[in-house]
Amino acid sequence: MTTRRLGPTGLAVHPVGLGCMGMSWGYAESQRDDTVSVEVIRRALDAGPVLLDTADAYGEGHNETLVGRALAGRRGDAVVATKTGIVVDDLATRTLSRDASPERIRRSADASLRRLGVDVIDLYYLHRVDPAVPLEESWGALSELVRAGKVRHLGLSEVTREQAGTAHRIHPVAAVQSELSLWTREPLDPDTGIAGWCAGHGASFVPFAPLGRGFLTGRYARPDEFEAGDFRATNPRFTGEAFTANLRIVRAVQKVAARYGATTPQVALAWTLAQGEHVIPIPGTKQPRYLADNLAAAGLRLTEQDLRDLGEVPAATGSRY
Repeated sequence: MTTRRLGPTGLAVHPVGLGCMGMSWGYAESQRDDTVSVEVIRRALDAGPVLLDTADAYGEGHNETLVGRALAGRRGDAVVATKTGIVVDDLATRTLSRDASPERIRRSADASLRRLGVDVIDLYYLHRVDPAVPLEESWGALSELVRAGKVRHLGLSEVTREQAGTAHRIHPVAAVQSELSLWTREPLDPDTGIAGWCAGHGASFVPFAPLGRGFLTGRYARPDEFEAGDFRATNPRFTGEAFTANLRIVRAVQKVAARYGATTPQVALAWTLAQGEHVIPIPGTKQPRYLADNLAAAGLRLTEQDLRDLGEVPAATGSRY
């Protein structure tokens, strides 16, 4: 099996990871089925070692517990990543705030270890920088967890190059997570993009939502398909005229997919993988058939012409939040 190295950790993982958030909240929550989700995670482990991505905020601990169930007896098949720094103030409305204080980080790590049922977290992210807490203090508390043996490696989520540099001077940044897909390409900006910073500092870049929160799969035809409470029901890119305009991106991906007899999501993921060997996307799914499709994208090699064609797709209409 072809693998990619997770930053400077020495850990080898499948080129395509698994984002677990949607199994607990955010998308089509009426379709949530914990039994099926555990099966999806275990099938991913069969292709392992695979990077599993969760966070204490996803379902206010539910997602970590779910991942922990799936990991039982399979710990060696997974590289486990979770996060701290976001607090769920109201689970029903998904109202969030930030708390990256050292005290909260220490408590969160212990709680995550219990829910995951593991002795050590492979990759622990600062989910968001807390404007009320100096990054140096948050990162210092995280590095203490490494020295204590509770965490192996540290990562950052949704940060600037400057913030990554500040953290890296204190303790090595193994990975940076941010949104990247054919309709969110800002991390690739040669001057400001965080993906380039990762390549230059030996860190992995881990794109979340590499399928555009499902839009780039081509499975959605109308903006009214999402149930109340689904994040996409009010997301600017999924509503009204923006939805229709963004279908141009899907059609461009479908055109390339037709050249290979591949699926649309496979091409979208193959494009993401082609951005560098340090890139490890983590598409999410709750369905076994889509998991198999996503993992198979690692075997699709796009030509320079394919990449040029995809590079010319129009920018997305609407902000990402």
